[in-house]
Amino acid sequence: MNKRDLLVGAAAAGLASAAWAASPGRSPRALPALLTVSGAVGRTNRGPLDPVRDQMMGKHGIAFSRAWVFDAPALRRLPACTIAPTVEYDGKKHVLSGPLLADVLAAAGVNAGSGIQLDLRAVDGYAAPVALAESLQWRMIVALDMDGSPLELGGLGPQWAVYEADTLAAFRDKPLNERFAPRPWGLYSIEVRRG
Repeated sequence: MNKRDLLVGAAAAGLASAAWAASPGRSPRALPALLTVSGAVGRTNRGPLDPVRDQMMGKHGIAFSRAWVFDAPALRRLPACTIAPTVEYDGKKHVLSGPLLADVLAAAGVNAGSGIQLDLRAVDGYAAPVALAESLQWRMIVALDMDGSPLELGGLGPQWAVYEADTLAAFRDKPLNERFAPRPWGLYSIEVRRG
């Protein structure tokens, strides 16, 4: 590829980005949203579900009139925590780091009241319903990194809602393959509902 082709390609990508950001209900962003928090949110930086642009959410039955979205830098600006759970897939401890789910929800303006339910949705459609109170008790994190490297789409990422099952009474005595039900990897959507 020559320099001219590179510049033309970069300009076209920039125009496409600008057109997307100017779409109704979209906030201008330089980077794509990686995590959408919808439902009972107190802050919003995007409009309603767009049936054309939001194909996966639509196919997963997600609907909302407003939401708060995070791109990678926004998630990484939140204070990070580190846990070291034994992972089902290889039976070894791995160091996972990322913000507390509570901090992610607070950034989206979610009030931590009683009766709040969360639907944590993975890119494969898997949904894990979790009470907010449980997620707080478990100190659930939104892991962005494993063993010092970013989680990747197509692997366990881009985010993984996870807790340290080895230390929690509700999970530590269960077989390893039964500790993971409310821990969706490939997390891309959190729906917040008042119970």
